[in-house]
Amino acid sequence: MNSMKALIAMSGGVDSSIAAKLMIDKGYQCTGCTMKLYHNEDACIAKGHTCCSLDDVEDARSVAALLGIPYHVFNFTDDFKSKIIDKFVQSYLHGLTPNPCIDCNRYMKFDKLYERAKLMGCDVIVTGHYARIEFDEKTGKYILKKAVDTSKDQSYVLYNMSQEQLAHTQFPLGHLCKSEVREIAEKCGFINADKPDSQDICFVPNGDYAAVIEHHTGEKCQPGIFLSPDGKTIGKHQGIIHYTIGQRRGLGLSYHEPLYVCKICPRNNTIILGKESDLLSRECRVEDFHWISGDVPEAPVPCKAKIRYRSAEKSACATVLGPTTVQIVFDEPVKAITPGQAAVLYDGDVVLGGGTIAAS
Repeated sequence: MNSMKALIAMSGGVDSSIAAKLMIDKGYQCTGCTMKLYHNEDACIAKGHTCCSLDDVEDARSVAALLGIPYHVFNFTDDFKSKIIDKFVQSYLHGLTPNPCIDCNRYMKFDKLYERAKLMGCDVIVTGHYARIEFDEKTGKYILKKAVDTSKDQSYVLYNMSQEQLAHTQFPLGHLCKSEVREIAEKCGFINADKPDSQDICFVPNGDYAAVIEHHTGEKCQPGIFLSPDGKTIGKHQGIIHYTIGQRRGLGLSYHEPLYVCKICPRNNTIILGKESDLLSRECRVEDFHWISGDVPEAPVPCKAKIRYRSAEKSACATVLGPTTVQIVFDEPVKAITPGQAAVLYDGDVVLGGGTIAAS
């Protein structure tokens, strides 16, 4: 019997359930857990309503019982509100488009949960992420790699992981395809074998993030004006939180050519619209940059860069401007570089690092 202990983060979905099963098969002494991250009212769900998060807890508990492992629910709601929800709200109010899943991995799974695992005497924490961790004998460093199933790859949201966290984390699904994961779940008789993947931000279950922002601020977002690139008023907007860079639909304008959101200006509550060509840019500045290796390169780094979760990688060169600031220059112009989103750098399958886009 393996004496190593693993804490499995179980979301109630099929991926984390199979991650638990695979760690048991490896001989680890496993404990399952679910993080309670928000209250109903934080997500604009009626207090008495059974929200999806409670259903997820029951699904995770069911799988843990079937596997015969202990199971806990950890209440991290206070930290989640201060580190994730509040930042999400403030980002939109400042004209940014955040990715809260990146912050959740950084501050919840691989910070709060990681610390809890150490207190419990666990050697590793385990999640159902589609990514791979390997140890490079040449450099003596851990590397983060894309999943084998590139259609499910989640390495983009994990770029903040430190060497210590990588050393004590396992992603058992990194070498599997989603179809294989569902097959294993069917054979095991898991209640969630056919459960659909979650598509929404967890605390915005109906997709209406503007309602969540207004709930948390207690104020209605004020309407303002749309401007053309040369400064002419061409219409009214509903409030800056309703828009993101590159948006074309839902502007409510009748114009002689297609218009896109090119810039959001919270200081004077205006939104600058333009043509598709106005969205093209060849460079961006990235702040709060984290290098996976822990070493900041001195020379420019040829790489591929990804500027949002679902976008294709583009050839680029990254140059360090400061300890946590990087300038990315793309070989060709790219569309809709969006402040608040993450830019993540790759060398083939290997994640070099990433940070938050500050400006294009």
